Amino acid sequence: MAEWPACKLPTTEALLSTFTRRNPCPIFQIDGCVDTGHGQARRPASRAARFHLSSSMCFPTDSPVHSSSSEDFTALIDAELDDFAALIDAELEAGSSGSSSDERCNEEEVDDHSRNKRRKTEKLEYQVEPQGSTSQGLIAEKLEVSLKDICTHPGSFRQMCIICGQRVDEESGVTFGYIHKGLRLGNDEIVRLRSTDMKNLLRHKKLYLVLDLDHTLLNSTQLNHLTSEEEYLKAQSDSLQGVPEGGLFTLEFMHMMTKLRPFIRTFLKEASKMFEMYIYTMGDRSYALEMAKLLDPKKEYFSGRVISRDDGTHRNQKALDVILGQESAVLILDDTEMVWTKHKDNMILMERYHFFASSCRQFGFNCKSLSQLKTDESASYGALASVLKVLQQIHHIFFNELDSDLASRDVRQVLKRVRKEVLKDCKLVFSRVFPKKFQAENNLLWKIAEQLGATCLTGISSSVTHVVSLDVGTEKSRWAMKIYKYLVHPRWIETANFFWQKQPEENFPVSQTKNQ
Repeated sequence: MAEWPACKLPTTEALLSTFTRRNPCPIFQIDGCVDTGHGQARRPASRAARFHLSSSMCFPTDSPVHSSSSEDFTALIDAELDDFAALIDAELEAGSSGSSSDERCNEEEVDDHSRNKRRKTEKLEYQVEPQGSTSQGLIAEKLEVSLKDICTHPGSFRQMCIICGQRVDEESGVTFGYIHKGLRLGNDEIVRLRSTDMKNLLRHKKLYLVLDLDHTLLNSTQLNHLTSEEEYLKAQSDSLQGVPEGGLFTLEFMHMMTKLRPFIRTFLKEASKMFEMYIYTMGDRSYALEMAKLLDPKKEYFSGRVISRDDGTHRNQKALDVILGQESAVLILDDTEMVWTKHKDNMILMERYHFFASSCRQFGFNCKSLSQLKTDESASYGALASVLKVLQQIHHIFFNELDSDLASRDVRQVLKRVRKEVLKDCKLVFSRVFPKKFQAENNLLWKIAEQLGATCLTGISSSVTHVVSLDVGTEKSRWAMKIYKYLVHPRWIETANFFWQKQPEENFPVSQTKNQ
């Protein structure tokens, strides 16, 4: 039996050795126990401490099976907290019945669960107060006080500390409901988990990738929103089996149809080699979990890392505080920038996927959808194929081209570096793109062009390479055509921004306005 000095908490490493064997009925091998605060029932400190230990145990130094601790994090916490919850429920039931633990031990007829519990209690009592040893009893009392006094309450479950079992009323830290309902971790514990996980992740040359669902990886619609031109889709939906590259799914129980974005299977497979991936959607939890089943039917990529609006900490916003990864190692793929107001530097903006007509109507587009046109986005040259190349480039630079220490590197700086290469050496002047009274430098298109590495000017000169215009009849547009400068539509910049690649200028001609 492992022993530690009285009034001194054992180290995580020492506790780890005790629990590595994962006994069917593990007992915290110290001379002490903690009062749960419910009736006369008492329980080993270890049962409350097991979650804290599991968070340490799930960080292997070099596991050949899992690339990161977080691969097992959710499943492990679920198992531990389910056990913890069952223990709490049992203690509450025992407390409310008004019977003491001694009375329960004297009953003649008990079920298997009661007999097992009695054996654990007898073993614990033997550890705490060996016969004829008053000094060890005093040590146990001191250790009990020590545990309560020293414990910093790194987290709570059902408002009970996951270490000492005391009630925790303070609402500090962050809730992690997507890992286990009722779980809240303190800020210091989150920092510790992130730091430990980060070290392990970097050893396996991986970063974090947060993925939006709707209009980024897929497109969904209510069945009653299908137009007459889309009725043919009902006969073409796929089953989850035998569709390696994704497809169209009818979810009758949700009255919904979902279309996965082309290239999604290959994208997830390749991205998983470089990133630990999360799903983060503004949809509700039931929807998020069903979409995760379509995207990851074998649970190879996301495990329990599925976050919905029900799990967020900010209304109508997404934030990285619920991600168990350091912000300096997180990339985000999302079609909506405004929901990431605090983390724009981590974000890669995705071109929206509008497969269904209802999606086009939702965003005010007066055009036919892909489904109405009976076509789809290109798998080889579409948004996911393009962004995968960007992710591969960022990953390569982060791990192979930077001189700084690995732990001090910041993927946000790499993201800026790669983005600035897109329109490098391009000098732009805008013509009739912004309202006259509007300061051009504050326009979103101007800012995007600069983020892509272009130099934006207010007047024409010999150094200008492109004139961006909506009308060929403007003075600057005519100047560009006269001296053979590129004349392009604003969509040239927008498309370069989505695909992270300079686009052929001839594909974005400027039309003459109707009144000319």
